[in-house]
Amino acid sequence: MSQAQIGVYGLGTMGSALALNMAGHGFDVAVTNRETDWIAPFLAEAGNLAQRLHPHDTLESFVSGLKTPRVILFMIPSGAPLDAIIDAISPLLSPGDTVIDGGNADFHETRRRAADLAAQDLHFVGLGVSGGELGARTGPSMMMGGSDHSWHQLAPILRRIAAQYQGTPCVAHLGPDGAGHFVKTVHNGIEYADMQVIAEIYSLLRNGAAMTPGEIGALFAAWDKGPLKSYLVEITGELLGYTDSETGHPLVDVIKDAAGQKGTGRWTVIEALRMGQSASMIEAAVGARGWSSEKGTRQTAETILGGALGAIGATPEVLAEAFMAARILCYAQGFRILAAASDEYDWTLDFAEIARIWRAGCIIRSALLDDIAGAFAGDLPHGQLILAPEFARILARTLPALRQVVCSAVHGGHAVPALSAGLAWYDSMRQGHGSANIIQAQRDFFGHHGFERLGQSGKHHGPWWD
Repeated sequence: MSQAQIGVYGLGTMGSALALNMAGHGFDVAVTNRETDWIAPFLAEAGNLAQRLHPHDTLESFVSGLKTPRVILFMIPSGAPLDAIIDAISPLLSPGDTVIDGGNADFHETRRRAADLAAQDLHFVGLGVSGGELGARTGPSMMMGGSDHSWHQLAPILRRIAAQYQGTPCVAHLGPDGAGHFVKTVHNGIEYADMQVIAEIYSLLRNGAAMTPGEIGALFAAWDKGPLKSYLVEITGELLGYTDSETGHPLVDVIKDAAGQKGTGRWTVIEALRMGQSASMIEAAVGARGWSSEKGTRQTAETILGGALGAIGATPEVLAEAFMAARILCYAQGFRILAAASDEYDWTLDFAEIARIWRAGCIIRSALLDDIAGAFAGDLPHGQLILAPEFARILARTLPALRQVVCSAVHGGHAVPALSAGLAWYDSMRQGHGSANIIQAQRDFFGHHGFERLGQSGKHHGPWWD
């Protein structure tokens, strides 16, 4: 049997899709799975690509079936299952081999695993993969964190299987150890916020403007042809056109209003807060998903507190402008978190490159990312996206619409946590003199913490301590 160029362990949805993607691009791929009875059906479904897929029933056979230095991609749940398989396979590997975690992972754990394997002269890669099953099969956006040695091994494969944007592969080596997984985590945080903004705008149109799902879907489809073009806008427009075969109602109306989550949005918020950064729109989105799960409580509250919602005084045109403002603010907050982590972990993240590899394949791909990449390639005041000349101009035009939408929603009793959080952050950031001076005075008054004085160095105390 010929030796494969890469091995894939884990033939679930994403692992099998990536293996087929690699085989389809001419790579020989060794494949195996903990439940080995998955292997035969996978090969049967692979059709003609099966000739590039080399099955193995044991770890020993799997490892020996790879060219050296070996490259092994694990597509299994991160955490204890991954640690267990790394412990099992490490004695079978040789110095210079690379192990890859292609799932969503806590980047702290990725950094730990990279350090542990480096002590054995093995390389560990945290590979963020975005695009879902279809993206993994046809071309995902990929964010790699790991050594230069590993990138040299992986680049020929990843560049071929990645999504392409105008001939450029949407994959990059972003830094060492956990850099790739952290960028993927923030990508998912931005995804949470963008989805929540879309949900809030849908709700305003449905409950505040009495539009049908089909009418709203047509509106999103129209928006997808302009500056708001994005994958999430596209699929929202499409899914709103479906009818439930059992009831004849719009399908969205029979779906329970309780959203799940796998933790990456929450990780983004935790890390942002730990680094002293604002992620208010992502935090609002995570909170909204949590509240959505309390269906029974909300139904009881509606009977006690009243659930009637008033009409909104915002046209679709105004909502489109508000949507644009919110999306810019959402991306801006995400890149602030990336900047903080880059400084803290000495990753030297290239924000323009990150925006470029998000232009195709990933869930948050949108028409804005070209302009974001251009903004970061230039000279940004304080590194802030909202201060880039082009985005400052767009925000000056669209913020009045966001204010109108938030005011109308609040007046009508509609919950818009993400839209209002974005507006509050924008207004906070444009105040050269804010209100934290009173907080500093309070802290000194009750805790003798001291404060800084304008134009003077050192710590000072108020006269209440005289």
